[in-house]
Amino acid sequence: MDDTIRAKPSGGRRFGPRAGRRAVRDAWRTFREDMTRGAFTVRPLRTASEDALWLRHVPAPLRTVAAHWRQGLVLLAALLVLVWYLGPRPLEADTILSALLVALPVAMLALRPVGAYWLSLAGLVLAPTVHPQLGADFPHNSPVLAAHLTVLLCVAWRAHKRTVVLLWMLTSAVAGLVSINFVRSGPDMTSEPGEMAFLYGAALLVLLFVRAWRGSQLRIAEQSAEVREERSLRTRLEERAVIARELHDVVAHHMSVVAIQAEAAPYRVQDPPEELVKALATIRENAVTALAELRRVLGVVRSDQPAVPEAPQPTLADLDALVANVRASGRDAELVITGSARPLPPGVELSAYRIVQESLSNALRYAPGAAVRVELAHVLGGLGIRVASGPPTGPVTEPSRGAGQGIRGMKERAALLGGELTAGAREDGGWDVEAYLPAESRAGGGESVERAAGDSTATGSEARA
Repeated sequence: MDDTIRAKPSGGRRFGPRAGRRAVRDAWRTFREDMTRGAFTVRPLRTASEDALWLRHVPAPLRTVAAHWRQGLVLLAALLVLVWYLGPRPLEADTILSALLVALPVAMLALRPVGAYWLSLAGLVLAPTVHPQLGADFPHNSPVLAAHLTVLLCVAWRAHKRTVVLLWMLTSAVAGLVSINFVRSGPDMTSEPGEMAFLYGAALLVLLFVRAWRGSQLRIAEQSAEVREERSLRTRLEERAVIARELHDVVAHHMSVVAIQAEAAPYRVQDPPEELVKALATIRENAVTALAELRRVLGVVRSDQPAVPEAPQPTLADLDALVANVRASGRDAELVITGSARPLPPGVELSAYRIVQESLSNALRYAPGAAVRVELAHVLGGLGIRVASGPPTGPVTEPSRGAGQGIRGMKERAALLGGELTAGAREDGGWDVEAYLPAESRAGGGESVERAAGDSTATGSEARA
């Protein structure tokens, strides 16, 4: 029996008096940190970001002023409170002083919001002392209520939830005492503090709901930005994997040809010198070794895609069929080739084909009914590409989830070869994709496939020699 009486339920410490005292102590500590430490320290309101969209529409000379719109709004509110307070009263010294006690805290919100709250609270007590002829409804008449409520809400917006509760209790208590002891008398005076406490509490409760909603929206926006960044990174990695697979095919084909030709060369010459046979054997051995290393390193990207069909990689000669397919869909499409055509490295032709293919796919998807023009310019040292689509003549399809990564992939291809690619809208509503792919390697840039394969073979031969 005694054991049953003395037994404590699980969690008793959590909900007992000690837990309540701890909660009160924590709330008081939070209140002191928010409201007493550095109360009159300068804490200016946040200015608008320089990259804000609405700020771009403001004339350049006025952008600095427009960026401080929060401070301007606070000063305007202080001016309105001052005019509102002085309107029905004679301009006497005590009236002006009491008006400043009411309006000055609102202006202080721009620089010292915490100090503004304490000054506003002191104004509720000092104003009837300075100006005894105030109305019987002070401190709950319209301008005073609007001024103090503005200060209270601005300070509570930044404060902790525990601090907001204590601010409500403190404000209600001070306003009720001023109403009872300094101004009001009569049988209905006891109802006034309760009504104002309810008003302050309702306003603060709405503020907490709005703040929580805004916080959730910000968290959602941050998570969406992280998801977009992760999706963009994943798309870039997938595009690089596709490029690596294609380049693996190109390099592997050429290395195989080198090995076969080196093996067959001694049989094409009658009585070849022994030095030549050894050199060709070394070349073949280096080619086979390089091919094995290439398959071991770059072949990993095929591990997540079994049963990849092996087929010849497309070249510039296949662009006619690609444009013909676009033309078969009912579009006006043409292919224009300028300059003196000459053999290009397979990596350049493959990248050029993929860039044109992606550009035509984007035109079909996002520019319905628009005419398309593909231009290839064989210039000195490389290949120029331009895919121009006209303005859409039909309903535009909304960008799908993850859209916009095709341009990143095209830029990856161009950068791999040391080239450049730009894409953007024209003034008439069309879209242009322009690229330049060098036929030769660039220092510090991406090297062509043939030059890279040749250098690795030569280096291996010299090392073995």
